[in-house]
Amino acid sequence: MSEMRSLLRFLPHSWGAYILHMRPRAFPIVAAHFSVGVILASELRFTPEVIWRWIAGILLWAGFGHSGTLALNSAIDKDKWDIGYLSDPPPVPRFLWAYALILLFLGGVGAFFVSSRFFTIYTVCTVMAILYSVPPMRLKAIAGADVLNNSLGYGAFTLCGGWVALNRELNPMMWLVLPAFFCLFAAFYPLTQIYQYDEDKKRGDRTLVIALGKRGALHWAIFMVIASFAFLGTAIWKYHFTAWSLVVLAAFVMWLAVLVPWITHIHTYPEQKGMYRALWAWALTDISVILALVL
Repeated sequence: MSEMRSLLRFLPHSWGAYILHMRPRAFPIVAAHFSVGVILASELRFTPEVIWRWIAGILLWAGFGHSGTLALNSAIDKDKWDIGYLSDPPPVPRFLWAYALILLFLGGVGAFFVSSRFFTIYTVCTVMAILYSVPPMRLKAIAGADVLNNSLGYGAFTLCGGWVALNRELNPMMWLVLPAFFCLFAAFYPLTQIYQYDEDKKRGDRTLVIALGKRGALHWAIFMVIASFAFLGTAIWKYHFTAWSLVVLAAFVMWLAVLVPWITHIHTYPEQKGMYRALWAWALTDISVILALVL
């Protein structure tokens, strides 16, 4: 992120703040998960049409939809301390909320030209993004609703977005893979809140972590990881069991390698680093799913 701030020094100060609140560090993470859906749908047949839909989908989903969602969240929350994918955030610009809505709208316009299915799911996620951050609904302040919203949007719908960008209908295998990633994000989401526990509590938000407590949230995360890999294992066993299937076990072990020490040393574990370690476990899961279900 220091490199990003160095590049932004060449822009007017106010412009840099708008870009930083899009949290560019998250772009490759969302783009990678979206790409898993594309690769599964393409079955490794990368025609020119698949490639342009892939590129357009990433730019619209991650560059406009996801970035607009995070910018809108920053505009409402006005966080002064470290937040997900942005350390030491700059002061929130006056019109960040309008900038975020414009990003979301322009992404929707572009999504219309990718496919009708892609436009539909992009629109649903845009509505979810607004309900998540903006009062009076502000789902992020309601324990349970916060994790449901994010698990659908980032866990299941981002993967689904990649699939429908190729204008394919969901097949029986994907009806198991999507709930697997819903559960996986339900495990990951509390890890993004644990190190913001004090600030969220001061603001009056009742997040899942505040409702369950840190230890309870980590128990929840372990349970949801187990549920996620149960869905994945079922999908692999029923539809594409090969020697490559065993790589999924490595991803499962990596998740436990993050969560078990965290809950064992809950008072001394580096919470923000733990979140980023979980992101590496997520990345390995994405890769393992491709290897297990495509090769």
